[in-house]
Amino acid sequence: MTELLDQIDSPDDLKKLSAPQLKVLADEIRRFILSSVARTGGHLASNLGVVELTLALHHVFDFKKDKLLWDVGHQCYTHKIITGRKDKFKLLRKADGISGFPNPAESEYDQFTVGHAGTAIATAIGMALGQTRQKENTKIVALVGDASIVNGVSFEALNNLGLVKRQLLIVLNDNSMAIDPTQGAVAKYFSKIRLSQTYEDLRKTTHNILEHMPVIGKTVDEAVERIKKGIRMVLPASQMFESLNIPYFGPVDGHDIGPLIQLFKALADLEHPAILHVYTKKGKGFHPAGTQPSKFHSTGPFKINNHKSGECVEVETAPKTGRPTFTNVFGRHLTELAEKDEKILAISSAMCDGTGLVEFRRKFGDRFYDVGIAESAAVDIAAGLARSGLKPVVCIYSTFLQRSFDQIFQEVALQNLPVVFCVDRAGFVGSDGPTHHGLMDIGYLRMMPNMVLMAPADETETKLALEFALSEGKPVVIRYPKDLVPKEKSVRTACAKPFKLGKSVVAKKGKDSAIAIVSYGSVLTEALEAAELLDRDGIAADVINARFAAPIDEKIVQLLEKGKAIITVEDHTAACGFGSAVLELAASKTMGGKQKTGDSNKLNNIRVLGAPRRFIKHDTRPTQLSQAGINAEKIAQTAKDLLEK
Repeated sequence: MTELLDQIDSPDDLKKLSAPQLKVLADEIRRFILSSVARTGGHLASNLGVVELTLALHHVFDFKKDKLLWDVGHQCYTHKIITGRKDKFKLLRKADGISGFPNPAESEYDQFTVGHAGTAIATAIGMALGQTRQKENTKIVALVGDASIVNGVSFEALNNLGLVKRQLLIVLNDNSMAIDPTQGAVAKYFSKIRLSQTYEDLRKTTHNILEHMPVIGKTVDEAVERIKKGIRMVLPASQMFESLNIPYFGPVDGHDIGPLIQLFKALADLEHPAILHVYTKKGKGFHPAGTQPSKFHSTGPFKINNHKSGECVEVETAPKTGRPTFTNVFGRHLTELAEKDEKILAISSAMCDGTGLVEFRRKFGDRFYDVGIAESAAVDIAAGLARSGLKPVVCIYSTFLQRSFDQIFQEVALQNLPVVFCVDRAGFVGSDGPTHHGLMDIGYLRMMPNMVLMAPADETETKLALEFALSEGKPVVIRYPKDLVPKEKSVRTACAKPFKLGKSVVAKKGKDSAIAIVSYGSVLTEALEAAELLDRDGIAADVINARFAAPIDEKIVQLLEKGKAIITVEDHTAACGFGSAVLELAASKTMGGKQKTGDSNKLNNIRVLGAPRRFIKHDTRPTQLSQAGINAEKIAQTAKDLLEK
């Protein structure tokens, strides 16, 4: 570690440094972030882009009492480094290390655990209104970046900014990027402004803002008017915010730390909400990340082969097993199917690469839509496409699909439209932790009439599920994890059978078995391994690959009639998931109509294994599954306990 960074244990130490020293510190922090992320993996490009911006904010504000609210919290590494957590970066996103996102449990400098976009401005408004009501007056800053300003919730918040009658600074970190290049009219608007600016223009803008900032006897409105007259080039950028009655300043250089400090000092004294628009470069200081920010948005560990130029890196995206991920399989097969069917279209929310759609976009650019960080809009657009007779496939991570609950209900399920939802990152996601786990999608989707819910167990089933979904003519959900597909030896003949609506398949039949392990999705491998463990102890078990969570195969419940006990296994919360659906169906069968002797005891022969009703922190995905009891050993032990009773 280098000399200046060694001296920084808190923002108080930062405030002692001059602007030239802070510039040196920024370079040191970039090297620190680069070496840390190369070792552990993490969000690289976005964090390299906000180093000076974060240092300037902490130099001016006291965020021990002032409030810093992050949008898309993966930009917080510099913030964590200077707020006493740099020694914990050795285990960044590991079991005993710090989270890759802001986390109030870690530090008083963090206000919210935040991993979704569009939240900072609205929560900042709430805190500002709360402070006013409680006669408090600490400073509030919302740092909005990585294209989250285009999110609908951000615009709803801007529309309500007039509720605030006190200081509230919104820093718009404009780097032209979300995970992929930002999409949409607003993004193009900002991009046009960005391309029209030279470095000298940004310097002049900063100078004019400082020269015309409000002084005693002058209001912020007068200052804005004077700035507008003095800076011809900011008019296009300011018009959008002025139409919402929001004082706007900028654009300015987000890497010029001295002027940034002066700007923040001036803007901190405003008694009105205001926006400061800054330009930064995603991946700054590391050539591969600067030229390929999407690739280095979130990366696994990597090796830098040439430390001086940094031009040659080896990214360790996954162990070299020769096996593809579920995402790879889905993306390739969707592209193959689209070659045969012109009605197939794909929709993404700023995650073309993450959802496996790069090849689809390359081959069928006119049938691919990236709507930016606007998941609700993605679903409604898909509904319109489906109503027009097309076959839209909506590809969104499970955690982000939650933002579209109402649109899925109103525009898709209620209308019974054939929209296919390919829900990536379903289940535990590993190092990103609780903000990104996909543990709730079965619960909120299976309650909707008309929705068909499926989960493939391997590569073959992923392809078959997609083929079935596109031919079904109704809303269909396919969920799969951020994981490699199982090894070939795990693929059973049953998994190669075509999908039939609401029908499970037998993956393993045990001779004279008294128990059935019913698995939903990719955890079939754990169920099969559990059956092998039981075999060694002389216990025969069937393994059922459920395939569907809605509708449930009634044959599963009929196993109870045959005297068999049932264990359900899923990579989802136990509450409201696949196991709950089996319990509900079993209850309706045993409690309805004329009761038979022993009916009341049948529900006692079902055990549901799923994630507990608590948030599980960042770790490896296998460890998280083990912590939740969704592993072969726990399944086998549950079977033994159940049979003993």
